Amino acid sequence: MTAINSRNVHDSILGAIGWTPLIRLHRVVKDVAADVYAKVETFNPGHSIKDRMAVRMIEDAERAGLLKPGGTIIEGTSGNTGMGLAIAAIVKGYKCIFTTTDKQSREKVDALRAFGAEVIVCPTDVDPEDPRSYYSVSSRLVAETPNSWKANQYDNPSNAQAHYETTGPEIWEQTEGRIDHLVVGVGTGGTICGAGRFLKEQNPRLKVWGIDTYGSVFKKYKESGVLDKHEIYPYVTEGIGEDFLPANVDFGIVDHFEKVTDRNAAIWTREIVRQEGIWAGNSAGSAIAGLLQLKDRFRAGETVVVIFHDHGTRYLGKIFNPEWMRRMGYETVDGPTARDLVLNKKVADIVGVDVTATVRQAVSRMNENDFSQIPVTQDQRIVGSLSASHAYACIVRDPAVTDQPVKVIMQKAFPYVDIETPVELLAPMITPENPAVLVRDFPANKTYVLTGYDVLGVLSDER
Repeated sequence: MTAINSRNVHDSILGAIGWTPLIRLHRVVKDVAADVYAKVETFNPGHSIKDRMAVRMIEDAERAGLLKPGGTIIEGTSGNTGMGLAIAAIVKGYKCIFTTTDKQSREKVDALRAFGAEVIVCPTDVDPEDPRSYYSVSSRLVAETPNSWKANQYDNPSNAQAHYETTGPEIWEQTEGRIDHLVVGVGTGGTICGAGRFLKEQNPRLKVWGIDTYGSVFKKYKESGVLDKHEIYPYVTEGIGEDFLPANVDFGIVDHFEKVTDRNAAIWTREIVRQEGIWAGNSAGSAIAGLLQLKDRFRAGETVVVIFHDHGTRYLGKIFNPEWMRRMGYETVDGPTARDLVLNKKVADIVGVDVTATVRQAVSRMNENDFSQIPVTQDQRIVGSLSASHAYACIVRDPAVTDQPVKVIMQKAFPYVDIETPVELLAPMITPENPAVLVRDFPANKTYVLTGYDVLGVLSDER
């Protein structure tokens, strides 16, 4: 039987990867002087840009003899790379084991399992070197699994090369060489550095703008050359930012990193759908939020291309779930915000106690400041908390605990909320089990402790 040889007919699903559309944006960028186009990667078979590099990594590994017939592909993934690898594995006859973090949406995990992959969920809030991290677990699995290969998207040069050979040339052809700015959310670095390298070779004046998230190390490292672990803390945004430096991030290609808050990323993810009819995911919202923060850098007559990495269906249980948005404090609600409390000086700059301090010292610090609870820190990072009532109960039960390190009895850390969070949404977050929240002013790099007493004053004034 002779195969059909016609336009847009492929031998397998892998042939449908690439040549995604470039779509002009209007309403979400109405305040931007330049013309803005989105490279909408949801049109790939796995609904994300990661399909491109997943296939390239596999085929390069096959050529190098690293991935053999019947082998097992192992990778740490936020979901999208895993999907690309899983699709290729089905076509090529491989098994897949993926590790991911507990902050990833349930939809991503379920999708990977639907494609036959085994998925192991690991904790988010641990160092990359921690044996529980999804990086470490994936490395251990490679050592334990015969005939296996780890894709290692963070350091594998095939990642960036895929975008150098496909994404970059497509954008250049689609814009007829008139692109002036490339805006990309940065995770592994493959997309921005592969496509950016190609485009800068064609036009050395082109600017490449990397979108980072608060809690990630990229921006400070670019500007100072310092990997500052004090920059690292848990964040909600998926798909961008890292707590280490992947080899695929070439800081010489990225001209500037712009940080975006979790709240703004979530809000703009929904606005892309509502205003443009494009159902894109969390990193697209981050990219638009960052682009708008950078709008004064773009002039009339210039062309900006922004990458929309993946599809909104991956976030149905989160960003496109109104209850989740309210619970996180991301909904837009009229009335006072946490910023109003800070401006009114109803809360003070954060005062904490180190994990190595004794319980006696922690109680003394609370008494000195008239606190009912206090954050517990380690290397200037908040890792826990201690309430006066909990300390009292522990001391009554065992007086000897008074002279032990506070880490022995510390409680879970207070949750972070954005300083723009409406007070109405803050109120339900403060409970007897969770007596305070940490209000974070990200651009100012300041953190405040907010208690039920602080909120009560505003709510009573409102009523």
